[in-house]
Amino acid sequence: MNATLPEWLNPSPDETRFREMLSPESSWTLERLAAESRAITLRRFGRTMTLYAPLYLSNHCPSGCAYCGFASDRTTPRRRLEQNELHTELAAMKNLGISDILLLTGERTRNADFDYLRRSVETAASHMQRVSIEAFPMSTEEYRELARAGCTGITIYQETYDRERYARLHRWGPKKDYAERLDTPSRALEGGIKTAGLGVLLGLADPLQDALMLYRHIRHLGRTWWRAGLSISFPRIRPQTGGYQPPFSVSDHQLARMIFAFRIALPDVELVLSTRESPAFRDGMAGLGITRMSIASRTTVGGYTEPDNNKNGQFHIHDDRSAEEFCKALKAKQIEPVFKNWEHAYNGPSSPEPAPPAT
Repeated sequence: MNATLPEWLNPSPDETRFREMLSPESSWTLERLAAESRAITLRRFGRTMTLYAPLYLSNHCPSGCAYCGFASDRTTPRRRLEQNELHTELAAMKNLGISDILLLTGERTRNADFDYLRRSVETAASHMQRVSIEAFPMSTEEYRELARAGCTGITIYQETYDRERYARLHRWGPKKDYAERLDTPSRALEGGIKTAGLGVLLGLADPLQDALMLYRHIRHLGRTWWRAGLSISFPRIRPQTGGYQPPFSVSDHQLARMIFAFRIALPDVELVLSTRESPAFRDGMAGLGITRMSIASRTTVGGYTEPDNNKNGQFHIHDDRSAEEFCKALKAKQIEPVFKNWEHAYNGPSSPEPAPPAT
């Protein structure tokens, strides 16, 4: 497998400490990891939690991902938000106090193509302080156009770095192209997008091996695009239309160990936890390593203005607390919810220059 991967995804001697922290058999106990992770988080980020919410623009998708509720062979009703509906959804989110949003689509289709996404970004940027996307892979120039439209960041999961499993899970469609997806964060940063978020869908493959590959990927981006903001998400598979059952289980203890290891190894990288996780787990991780969380999430198109339309989402959310309830829980732990952590003055493409060569 390694012969077909970029050199930077191969094992390196300087990842030994990170590998040891991931292993439950090492001398790094969970308690020791938690204490060190908490100290680093407090020192680097303070007692704050940046909050955002996802907004699904479209559930049209031509791909056949075995684990996704939006796969093209699902019976989910298909829909996209038109401009008037998008304005209404954004207004509803603003009423919740949200000013940092993640726009989501399926893979590229004629119903939700690049022009549609660019218009949606422009509309969202006229309402919100910070707009990022989780959508289909694009070219460098397309990312530059999105940056000009007001997009500040992308999130893109490799899903799994195991090429054999990747090929089996992505049964058809554009997402079958492993190499193109792997290169997407670099193209986005080259195109002037300021932040890139990575992750794997935990449960699709060996979680420890995927975590190691994710670590190598994020370090590669950090060395190459040293001015960029980087983040890592830790999504576990949730029930979804289609009923896919993951072959690997990831316990709360395993996930906590993974989060702590990433915080210790990469102290400046933002760590993200979504409403896929339970209220108890999210409350427990607040202040220990996670610095960004989603709130009041809806995984359906039109979910913020049509509360009865949340039965056919991409997956079932686990933490369904309101924004007010979640903020109350954070404040009980002396953690300040941050709804706005970005100014419009920072929007627009960043410099296209990558990092200078190491000396």
